[in-house]
Amino acid sequence: MMGNFLTLAVLLLLLVVLLGFFNEKVTKLTYEISLMLFSVIVGGVLLLVYAFTNDTTARDVLEDISLFNIEDFLMDGVLCFMLFAGSCHMKLKDFVRLKRQVGVLSFLCTFLGAIFYGLLFYGASCLLNLSFSLPMCLMFGSIVAPTDPIAATSILNKFGLPKDTGFLVEGESLLNDGVGVALFVCFSSMVTGTSEGGFFSIMIREIAGALIIGTAVTFVFFVIFKHTSDESRRIFISLLMVSLAYVLCEVFSCSGAIASVVCGVLFSTLRHREEKAGNEMKLENFDGFWGVIDCLLNSVLYVILGLSFIRIMQMPMVIILSVIAILCNFAGRFSSLFASTFFMGELPDGYGKIGFSTLFTWGGLRGGLCIALAMSASSMVPSEIYHIVLGCTYAIVFFTTVIQGLTTKKVYEKIRKGEKE
Repeated sequence: MMGNFLTLAVLLLLLVVLLGFFNEKVTKLTYEISLMLFSVIVGGVLLLVYAFTNDTTARDVLEDISLFNIEDFLMDGVLCFMLFAGSCHMKLKDFVRLKRQVGVLSFLCTFLGAIFYGLLFYGASCLLNLSFSLPMCLMFGSIVAPTDPIAATSILNKFGLPKDTGFLVEGESLLNDGVGVALFVCFSSMVTGTSEGGFFSIMIREIAGALIIGTAVTFVFFVIFKHTSDESRRIFISLLMVSLAYVLCEVFSCSGAIASVVCGVLFSTLRHREEKAGNEMKLENFDGFWGVIDCLLNSVLYVILGLSFIRIMQMPMVIILSVIAILCNFAGRFSSLFASTFFMGELPDGYGKIGFSTLFTWGGLRGGLCIALAMSASSMVPSEIYHIVLGCTYAIVFFTTVIQGLTTKKVYEKIRKGEKE
C-alpha cells in the first residue's frame, strides 16, 4: 500500500513539475488551468497508447487513475487545509459590509440554480428517453449548482477584478458549499426513499453548527497562538485548529467546509486586531508555509482532475450529453443569478443586472467539490445513471475551468466596456 501511495505521489509531483515548467516557458497560461488542460491531454495520450498497443504500463496507469477516489482525497483529506489557505486573508468586516449580497448569492442563488438546472436536465432527459426521475435531476442540480471555492480563489483572483466583485466571487464560492450539501442530502433522500429532514432544518444544522464549531475552536487556539513566539509551533497550531474543526463537524453532521472558512476568516480578523493593537507577530514563515500548501494541494488536485477526465468516456452519448449538461449549466446559472439580483440591493462596482449576471455566470467555475459530490451518488442510483451524472459533471468542470477560466478576463472587460457606453 505504501509503495502504491509513494508511486502515485511521485507520478503526480512529476506531472506538476513538468507541466508547470512547460507552461512557464512555453504556453504561459494561467497555472491551474494549464495543469488541468495538459493532464487531460496526458490522460488522452495514455488512452490512445493502450487502445492501439495494449501496453500494460499504460493500462496499469489508467487503472490506478480510474480507481483514485477524489471524494476521499478531497472531502476526507485536504479540503479543510485548502479552504483555510484560501480564506485566511479575508476579513470579517468585508463579509459584514457585503452581507446581503453574499447571503443572497450563497443561499438563494444556489437554491434556485439547483432547481433550474434539475428542471432543465429533466426536460432534456425526457426528450432523450433517459431513465432519470425528477428527484434524480434535482439531486444532479445540487451537485453542480455550488461554485468551487478552490477555483475561485486560485484562478479568478489573478485576473484583477475590482475589490468588491472579487470578494463576492470568493464569498459566494466559500459559503455556498453548505447550501449545496444540504440540497444534495434532501434530494438524494428523495431518490433513495429515506428521510433526512427538510432542506431548512438540514441547512440550519450544517451552517449554524459549522459557525459555532469554527468560532469556538478558533478562539481557543488563537489564545495559544498569540502567546507562543515559536513560528513552527504557530504553524502546527493552525494545522490543528482547522483540522480539528473539520473533524468535529464530521462528528456532529455539520459543514466542515464552512467551519474551515470560518477558521480562516476569524483567524485573519484576530491577527489583524492584534497587529493594530501593537502586538507585532513575526509570521513570514507562517504565511510562506500556507502559500506553499495552497499551491501544492491546488496543483495536485488539478492534475488529478485532468487525469480523471477519462471517466467521461464511460458515459453513453458522450458528446450530446456533455453539450446538454453545459447548456443547462449556463441557463440554470444565469437564470438563478438574474432572479437573485432583485433581492441583492445595490450591485457592486456599478453593474447592471444583465452585466452582473453575465459576469458571474461566466465566472462561476466548478471544481473538485462537484466531482466529490457526484462520486458520492454511486450507491444511490443505477450504474448507468451514475456514469451519466459523473460524466456530465466532469464535462461541466472541464468547460468552466478551462474554457471559461481562460476567457473570464475578456468577458469582464467586454462587460465593463459595454456598461460604460
